[in-house]
Amino acid sequence: MKELIKKINAEFEAFSTEASLQSEKGNKAAGTRAGKSALELSKLFKEFRKVSLEESKK
Repeated sequence: MKELIKKINAEFEAFSTEASLQSEKGNKAAGTRAGKSALELSKLFKEFRKVSLEESKK
């Protein structure tokens, strides 16, 4: 679970950086990378929910 949280934090940091580059400097490539990070975050959040539910049943 801790490893999953580390992955989520790292991916969110990447998303935040790229989204800032897009919004502040108009960098279209950064927007694409931010979108990719957002999709990855979605997958990680789904995995977190699954693991969290399993942990709570113990």
